[in-house]
Amino acid sequence: MRRALLNGLLALLVAGPSTAGAHAFLDRADPPVGAAVKTPPSQIRIWFTENLEPAFSRIRVLNQAGQQVDLNDSQADPSNAALLRISIPPLSPGAYKVIWRVLSVDTHITEGDFTFRIAP
Repeated sequence: MRRALLNGLLALLVAGPSTAGAHAFLDRADPPVGAAVKTPPSQIRIWFTENLEPAFSRIRVLNQAGQQVDLNDSQADPSNAALLRISIPPLSPGAYKVIWRVLSVDTHITEGDFTFRIAP
């Protein structure tokens, strides 16, 4: 009995971390997080560690004054369910904040933000 209980606890410990880590976290972005770019991008692309639910995943891009400057067309890439993108018009030099909120296919919501700069 005691051995069975110990084996059961050991199985829970081994299985626990693998199921708890299934959230969609930012993997990489273009432009890169914290980057200073010379050429203004035409879109922001963010890759995540898990596939996303497109209907519940969004990106917004704000200027230094906190005004939304994207084209409000945030969407998941049809050929890569872990890639979210949004179009932006030609931007002036300055700092920009990218805010994201996503729902992964395992129903976990994650959100975050990062900045990038367009150099003069």
